[in-house]
Amino acid sequence: MTNKVLATGAQHTDGLVVDVISDLICPWCFVAKRRIDRAASILGKSLEMRWHPFQLNPEMPVDGLNRRLYRSAKFGSWEQSQRLDAQVAAAGKEVGIEFRHDLMKLTPNTFRGHVLLAAALREGLEIQNRVAERLFQAYFIKGEDVGDPTTLLRIAREFGVSLLGQVEDFDSPALVSEVKEAERMAVSAGISGVPQITFQGTVVATGAQQEELIAASMRQILGTAGRCENGVCEV
Repeated sequence: MTNKVLATGAQHTDGLVVDVISDLICPWCFVAKRRIDRAASILGKSLEMRWHPFQLNPEMPVDGLNRRLYRSAKFGSWEQSQRLDAQVAAAGKEVGIEFRHDLMKLTPNTFRGHVLLAAALREGLEIQNRVAERLFQAYFIKGEDVGDPTTLLRIAREFGVSLLGQVEDFDSPALVSEVKEAERMAVSAGISGVPQITFQGTVVATGAQQEELIAASMRQILGTAGRCENGVCEV
């Protein structure tokens, strides 16, 4: 992963940053978010997450598709889809997430959600992370349509995302171009699935690894890295 992919938007921070490539409809990305929080507790360090876009369904219609029909076709049957949902639900319970698959009626197009995250990053890492949490909760717990620009605008206003004051702003050429470029770079780097978790330029997990493994990988990197102070790391 190049620095260009990981250096988008507001960057100032006095803490350690974990970069996460994810999609809003990836339940394992939500689980990974919780496990990164737990890894921080294991390390005894403050970690901030920075979110990068990846669409699992880039050809999804802008209005999304009926979730049952889409997943039945994708996984061969609705029963298989439910078995996969049960696996996710079990993992979610381990980290305090109650997935409400019964409320999820659509599989949305997530591009505009990624535009929201790109705009939120301008407000700082903390705001972007809070918006990411809100988006995950919106879809996986409340069953909201996170592809609907009206829903996304409401969330943007909740967190004071200044670049998104009206629905039309989700089609901002600058933000759209930024998200598309980040996605192109992720694909060109060979990423085909999410989450991918990177720390100080090194991939520490592909998938929602257990927090102990994430913490161990980060500890190894911190042990071999140069001195870090005031947000700057020296070799």
